[in-house]
This record gives sequence, structure tokens and C-alpha cells, in this order.
Amino acid sequence: MADQSAVLPLIDPGERGGGPPLEAPIGEIVRPLSAAERLWNQSALRKLAILVLLVVLWQWYAGRVDNPLVFPSFSATLLALWDSLFHGELASRILVSLRVLLSGYLIGILLATLLAAVATGSRLGNDLLEVLTAMFNPLPAIALLPLALLWFGLGNGSIVFVLVHAVLWPVALNTHSGFASVSGTTRMVGRNYGLTGWRYVARILIPAAFPAILTGLKNGWAFAWRTLIAAELVFGVSSGSGGIGWFIYENKNQLEIARVFAGLLTVISIGVAMDSLFRLVERRTVRRWGMKS
Repeated sequence: MADQSAVLPLIDPGERGGGPPLEAPIGEIVRPLSAAERLWNQSALRKLAILVLLVVLWQWYAGRVDNPLVFPSFSATLLALWDSLFHGELASRILVSLRVLLSGYLIGILLATLLAAVATGSRLGNDLLEVLTAMFNPLPAIALLPLALLWFGLGNGSIVFVLVHAVLWPVALNTHSGFASVSGTTRMVGRNYGLTGWRYVARILIPAAFPAILTGLKNGWAFAWRTLIAAELVFGVSSGSGGIGWFIYENKNQLEIARVFAGLLTVISIGVAMDSLFRLVERRTVRRWGMKS
């Protein structure tokens, strides 16, 4: 609603029979929003308008280039996506990617929680986390893939290894930061109830630090998703199999550029869907609990 406040002018003494001037009461004038303004206030509609604009620009630029081997149109990409999903192998490639991603993501979260709990419980653990994150957090996960191929061979183990590296450090840092920000009063409540060890972490630290943990989970997911696609591009070349990354690489070699764009559009769509899922979790937990405005 658009609020407009106006201060009425002073009332002249002569108009009321003498005496000092009186200030009129402050009034609030409320103007009802128009239909267009109500629609514009809807975040989903604004985002949809941006997407429509991007699609129009895509279609216009593809028509201007007029070379499907360089830049296929949006309509050609949609047709390639439909054909690849329902008559090709893209659906199975998506399942392969998500299965490998879930394995590395869960292992990384488990190790990150363990490391953050140890860092919170002792000075040595805190020093260990600081040293390890200073060493390995700046190291791109994909840079470890050649070593992973030597250690784990041409299998999913190599990709899972680099995914764990991509997830571990952002989740551990955010979790430890959240644990450190838990107030002393909350900690004392847990101690008074006799909670120690993992029960103390699970029932006191994790709920109180959940906003920071959720941020770490979102960052870990983003890093893992990018690392997975990049690793599959390299891994697919080595083994002849893989997920969405290998689908993109294979179609690039066959000059099926519309299918390449279809693979990229799939990567984007899954990323947007996961971001929406994290936002839903945030609304159902952090915002509902009043831990974030």
C-alpha cells in the first residue's frame, strides 16, 4: 500500500474567534493501489517478466546471427530439449548427475558438521579448522580431479571426491561461524538440561545456528553443482560415460549445438529449482522462527 502523510496548515485565530493558532491534526491519506501496481508488487510476476525479456532477447539475437551452429534460437533449443528428454538420453544423464551429486553432498555435509563440532569444542579443533580451511578452501575442487583419477580410478569415486572437497569447506566455515554466534544463555540452557557431546550439538547448537548453516548448505550446493558439471566434462572424455556434463561435451563434438544449449538450459533449470527449494526451507524455518526478517 502506498502511504502519503500530510500536515494540514495552521488554523488562523480569526477564523475561530481569536486565541493562539492551533495546529491541525496530522492526517494519513491512503490511496488504493491500482491493478498494475498490485501486480508489480508480486515478486513472482516481476521475475517472470525478466525471464520473458531474456527469452525475447535470446530469440531476437539468434535471428540476427542466423547461424544455428553458433547460436541456436530459443525455440530450437526447446525442441532439442524436448527431444533429448523424451526420445534421447538426457533424462538418464540427469539421474546420473543427481545421484553422484547427492553422494558427494551428503558426505561433505557430514564431514563439515564433524569438523565444525570439533572446532567448537576445543582450541586445538578450532586451530585445525582454521589451518585446513586456509590451505584447502582457496584450492579449486576441479584441480584435484587428476589426482582423484589416479587414486580412485575411472569411476564415480573420483567425482565424489572432488564434490566432497567442494562442499566441505564452505559448509564447515558457515557451521562453525553459526556455532560461535550462539549466545551464552542458550549454551547454559543446554548445559542445565545435562546435554553434552552430540546431544548438545544436535539439540542446542544446530537449531540456534541454523541460519548460518543454511547459508553454508546453499553455498556448498552451488559449489558442488558447478564442480560436478566441470568434472563430468573431463571425466566423460576419460571414461565415455557421465551425466549432464558429458551430454554437453558429446553433443558439442557432434556439432549438435541446439542440444548443447539444451544441456546448459537443464543445468540452469536445476540450479534455479534448488535455489527455490532453499528459499522455501528458509521461509518455513528461519523466517517463521523469527531468526531473520
